[in-house]
Amino acid sequence: MEPYDIEDVQRLLSEAAKLRNSARWSIALALGLRQGEALGLRWADLDTSSGVLRVRKNRLRPKYLHGCGGDCGTKQGYCKKRVRKNEDTANTKSRSGRRVIGVPDELVRLLELHRREQARERAIAGQDWRESGFVFTSPVGEPLVPSTDYDVWKRLLADAKVRDGRLHDARHTVATVLLILGVTERVVMQIMGWSSTAMAARYQHVTGGILADVAQRL
Repeated sequence: MEPYDIEDVQRLLSEAAKLRNSARWSIALALGLRQGEALGLRWADLDTSSGVLRVRKNRLRPKYLHGCGGDCGTKQGYCKKRVRKNEDTANTKSRSGRRVIGVPDELVRLLELHRREQARERAIAGQDWRESGFVFTSPVGEPLVPSTDYDVWKRLLADAKVRDGRLHDARHTVATVLLILGVTERVVMQIMGWSSTAMAARYQHVTGGILADVAQRL
């Protein structure tokens, strides 16, 4: 696992600015939220006046049942009369995952711009809008589907001409940036939602830039 470097992140954010829900990728690359945590955010979890974000919920992948009694001959997810059998979100997996994070001023401004853009889409959608309260939604207000979100990430990597990687690699990148900044272990655990200090060894990577910095100090 190799985290993305600063130039990679800059290219990703530059390309992300051209997309709907562009703040979604700023959240990923600045705060290191897990995919489910980012997609599970509601506006009620964000206090832009004080620059605080509360992580409480995890977005679930939709699961369906046949609404036709199984007579359509397709899988449940493709049934034209399908019925959703699970909720949009659930509590985060662990107690440490439910946390409060300080949001940088630049990201607060991006989220406020995103809120105004969402209001514009709400006006365009009219009666078709589904008011769900989620920060990141479809053009008609529905929560984003994790698989679709993942596809957007893959296209973003290609458009930014950045090496291919998992969406979770953005989380490794944030953990490494916190290491570079010298943030204390306890604060890193709070930001990342870790329950064990051993997680730092898995997520924080000593990059060439860190080694060069140490060499310069020596």
